Amino acid sequence: MSPVVVLLLFAGLSEAAGRVLPLVSRRPGMPRTLVAGLLVAAGLVEGAVFALWPLTAWTLAELVLSAPPPGTGLVWTPGLVAPLVLSAVLAFPLLGPLLHLVLFVGVGAGLAGPLAAATGFGWWGAAGCVAVAGAGLGLAVEAVRRVVVRVSATRPPEAIV
Repeated sequence: MSPVVVLLLFAGLSEAAGRVLPLVSRRPGMPRTLVAGLLVAAGLVEGAVFALWPLTAWTLAELVLSAPPPGTGLVWTPGLVAPLVLSAVLAFPLLGPLLHLVLFVGVGAGLAGPLAAATGFGWWGAAGCVAVAGAGLGLAVEAVRRVVVRVSATRPPEAIV
């Protein structure tokens, strides 16, 4: 496995832990196997979303440009993904959501430079593509999270009359 894949999986697992563990702490009777399954599944989904971020930004840049950009696309490198791992580690709600957001903006700015160089797009245009791609992926994942929570919510027991 390449170092980039390992870092993306670690970032996804860390991001998922920051979202799942506060829910688990509110429900102390949850089985450990269920919690571990939730963490692994959510970590894989978060890692996949992180992996899709540069590809989505590249696709948006292709849509905006009149001529297709030269090259094969934008990919993660260990230098670009390391700040993403740091921001995912800081995803725990009590450790600093504002710092987490600032780090994600920094990671996006780091992606904008290579995208601008690869497409011939200006830096601001590339940053806009990266921002729209990140926001779109974030909104899609949040919508799926809300649906999963709504579907899996336990109903209170009905009173027997």
